[in-house]
Amino acid sequence: MAESAGKGMGIEQDRKRILEARAAGTGATIATYVKLSGPGWLQSAITLGGGSLAGSLYLGVLGGMALLWLQPLAMIMGIIMLSAISYVTLSTGKRPFQAINEHVNPVLGWGWLIATMMANIVWALPQFSLATAALRQNLLPGVLGAEAMNEFVAKGLIGVVLVIVCATVVWFYNSGSKGIRLFEIILKIVVALIVLSFMGVVAKMAVKGAMDFKAILAGFIPDVRLLFSPAHTFDQYLAAGDEAFRNYWSAKIVGSQRDVMITAAATAVGINMTFLLPYSMLRKKWDRTFRGLAIFDLSTGLFIPFVLATSCVVIASSQQFHTQASPGLLGETDEAGQVIVPSGAARGQFDKLLSARAEALGDDGTVTDGDRRMAAMLVKRDAFALANSLSPLTGPVFARYVFGLGVLGMGISTIIILMLINGFVIGEMVGAPDGSPAQRWGAFLPCLGVLGPFIWSGKVAFWLAVPTSVFGMVLLPIAYFTFYFLMNQRTLLGDDMPRGGKRLAWNTLMAVAAGLATFGSVWSVWSKAHWWGLGGIGAFILLALVVQVMRRGKVSVR
Repeated sequence: MAESAGKGMGIEQDRKRILEARAAGTGATIATYVKLSGPGWLQSAITLGGGSLAGSLYLGVLGGMALLWLQPLAMIMGIIMLSAISYVTLSTGKRPFQAINEHVNPVLGWGWLIATMMANIVWALPQFSLATAALRQNLLPGVLGAEAMNEFVAKGLIGVVLVIVCATVVWFYNSGSKGIRLFEIILKIVVALIVLSFMGVVAKMAVKGAMDFKAILAGFIPDVRLLFSPAHTFDQYLAAGDEAFRNYWSAKIVGSQRDVMITAAATAVGINMTFLLPYSMLRKKWDRTFRGLAIFDLSTGLFIPFVLATSCVVIASSQQFHTQASPGLLGETDEAGQVIVPSGAARGQFDKLLSARAEALGDDGTVTDGDRRMAAMLVKRDAFALANSLSPLTGPVFARYVFGLGVLGMGISTIIILMLINGFVIGEMVGAPDGSPAQRWGAFLPCLGVLGPFIWSGKVAFWLAVPTSVFGMVLLPIAYFTFYFLMNQRTLLGDDMPRGGKRLAWNTLMAVAAGLATFGSVWSVWSKAHWWGLGGIGAFILLALVVQVMRRGKVSVR
């Protein structure tokens, strides 16, 4: 932890340790990198939030094990771009917002800044909602639950406590080296808790013999056909009706599947993460000596916890929910022979799906048992339904408290990082230095997310992370292409600009990552806003081109 490695451990000493470790060999270098790591764990804390949990949950519900490959692939693409961002930042020592405006295009610079702020506020809403639900449903139902306390009062009380806790941690971070050290230690503990929680769930299932390891391994092999067709495990249920039946429910599954795939990709590396990384590194006073450490930090502190946690959630949700009807909707009984009563939310979704099916059939047909089964399988689950369904395997205490702590940790850690990022954003927007009042108070803007539990009252909290993540995917290409251009600016990088094979490799990898992000963005815009959305993208691109032409004209006149 460069600036936070201990009292008296300044940046020069950290640089010396890296150089000495490199001279001593690979083992010593890795050991030193582990001790000095930090920004990667900050990235991990925001990545392992409600969006990634929701994406993982519904990947398992809709695709089973077949979509295990998606999040690791999206994370690899994200790490490629984050590595490029760290290379540019550490090579130049310049603040990215300034560098983009001067060397690329101010429209891209301001677009990146404003899009990050928008993403911070939007993504904060489900985090407060998830943390509130974890406390009321899993951890403290006897104190804050629906039967123990008025809903409005409970949500308000939890919101105030969450804001105080998160604001205190962020304030410590802004207090200097000791604050940074404490902040990173807390985040490492939280991230470890999250990962261990979900690994524990899967480990318990494995001990009970409820795991299909062959299907798990096969699930890490990419299968792009799932963008256009349901997982093959739905085949036997789709075969229960005629062609119109199969076409209707296939389209319904694929539509939800696509949204969830976009969500999972968008939450692997969001646009606000591209803002956090360079500023957290500059805050620690890292420079070109730390470029190797930065890539190591991203590859371990970010990639490993993310893949472990999200894969475990996909596996657990697949085992419990994929092609399984939500209990009680088809008249099932429990072990005692009593008819299971579904939750009001599940019944409402079930009836809505069947109403849409009846409307599609019109006067030419009636809803069948096959329709009812498909609707019962596609009812949106909550992560707390997953926790409850694990009780027979893990025991009620493990299912309720360990899973609940993992969800609460995800929500709190993400709120903290969103606040930290927004402080950097506001500081850049007004040109204020690190630690300034503008930066400190700007960090409080994402606390508007405290309204989330009230706005989404009575709805499936985890599914509501899906549309917010789709919004984030729309913005992501702004960051990716901005840094793609920045990586190729000789006026900025000078002798540090990659040459020959290295430049070809960087550009190829970045082009793939930016291309995939653009595909996801355009797909999201078209599915939600059609031509209006594409028109907005076109207007932004046109504005950037006009400004670029004007800038070149000024250079030519000079």
